[in-house]
Amino acid sequence: MNTTLFVNAAQTVTCAGAADARRGAAMNDAGIRTGCGVAVQGEMIVKVDTDAALRAAFPNAHEVDCDRGLLAPGFVDSHTHAVFGAARFAEHELRATGVPYLEIARRGGGIHSSVRDLRATSNDALYALAVPRIARLAAGGVTTIEIKSGYGLTVHDELRTLRVVRQLQDTVSMRIVPTCLGAHEVPLEYRDAPDGRLAWIVALEEELHPAVAREGLAVFADIFAEPGVFTTEESRRILLGARASGLALKMHADELHDGGAAVLGAELGVTSADHLAAISDSGIAALAASRTVATLLPSTMLFLGTGRQAPARRLIEAGAAVALATDFNPGTSPLTSFPMLLTLAVSELRMSAAEAWVAATVNGAAALGLAAQTGQLAEGFSADIAVHSADDYRELPYWFGERLCRVAWSRGRACHSS
Repeated sequence: MNTTLFVNAAQTVTCAGAADARRGAAMNDAGIRTGCGVAVQGEMIVKVDTDAALRAAFPNAHEVDCDRGLLAPGFVDSHTHAVFGAARFAEHELRATGVPYLEIARRGGGIHSSVRDLRATSNDALYALAVPRIARLAAGGVTTIEIKSGYGLTVHDELRTLRVVRQLQDTVSMRIVPTCLGAHEVPLEYRDAPDGRLAWIVALEEELHPAVAREGLAVFADIFAEPGVFTTEESRRILLGARASGLALKMHADELHDGGAAVLGAELGVTSADHLAAISDSGIAALAASRTVATLLPSTMLFLGTGRQAPARRLIEAGAAVALATDFNPGTSPLTSFPMLLTLAVSELRMSAAEAWVAATVNGAAALGLAAQTGQLAEGFSADIAVHSADDYRELPYWFGERLCRVAWSRGRACHSS
């Protein structure tokens, strides 16, 4: 089998270690090495060693010259809503006048604006819009991305959104993990109907989640567990129903208000609980005592202008596994520059650069149930690799807003080249 060597790096971020989420002090070890390269055969990393040792072991290998750049695992963006129609820039300005996010949604904006738009947009158009967005994420060094549905809010439109995601899986050179977010909101047409909320919950239980599982359209089911959207008990019912259909579980939890969602997520053993800007002390303790990954989305809180962020330091110090993701979506986080998250993690969340790297790789992989496959440069792991124009791992969070990624490979195939 042909071998490719990534050599001549100024510094290598390996994040090597246990094939599991890192916690506490372990998050501060990103496995930084010098004089170190990577050998790839097919889709897999077969050796990580000094450049000299790799050349001796594979004398006829093709070489990728890192040109004294930073060699690192590809980023894992474990929370996005990348399939949507139009942008929602008008809402950005509206929030600046003091109208809260949930009030915009109550008026039929927010998620519901994207719902109306997606229902009127063809599959071909949704696919065509998503491809360059994914390419922009890859240009920041992302090699694995989760994509949620959630802007259809009918069984038909949720299924066709996930079929668009499947088309992307089949055609884009990046690992894509699909998630069904049929419980993103209660559809407007159900809100004023007698027992409308219950009718939509039943539709999720009896129609959508079973159909998604039958067609293999998603790995996860997700829910926006938030006061004013789905209550804790509604969330419990929906998530347990999704699990009964064969789907793994994720949650939008305690984003704007503490509704006990993080505690519920830990109780149910969801793979990740995401957002957490309003998490309670009991929620922090519950996540720390569980295997659920706490995925933080600092760009969302910044873009919403809330003036607050999830308590990353308290979560880490309590022993929770913390990941970072973009929450890329049209309304509250139109961010495709993943390195910006590293900046926000250090400047807003008070994480060290090493903690941010671990949160963006190993722990992001764990948030998708992929910790044994990707997120680190180590033998037997997927060849998900990025090379950045930097000679120190701390430079990516430091160079605010810069796009420094030269090349990215996902499963041994180039998904970005500058």
